[in-house]
Amino acid sequence: MKTVSLKIDDSIFGETENILSRIKMSRNRYINEALEHYNKLQRRQIIEKRLKSDSDLVKNESINVLKDFERIDYVD
Repeated sequence: MKTVSLKIDDSIFGETENILSRIKMSRNRYINEALEHYNKLQRRQIIEKRLKSDSDLVKNESINVLKDFERIDYVD
């Protein structure tokens, strides 16, 4: 395990401490779970951006192919 030093805004720290006292969880476990959740969210957003980009590339290429087919149809 790695040790990390954090500077947390006072309002976030206070809210976190209130939550921790109610759910009976250690601050360390809570922060680990929060980071794990945020990492999953970020990975999903990265994948979403990549899929959108790939989809746009495929869409543009499909339009070009359709235009080529239209030209072929008109030649006959």
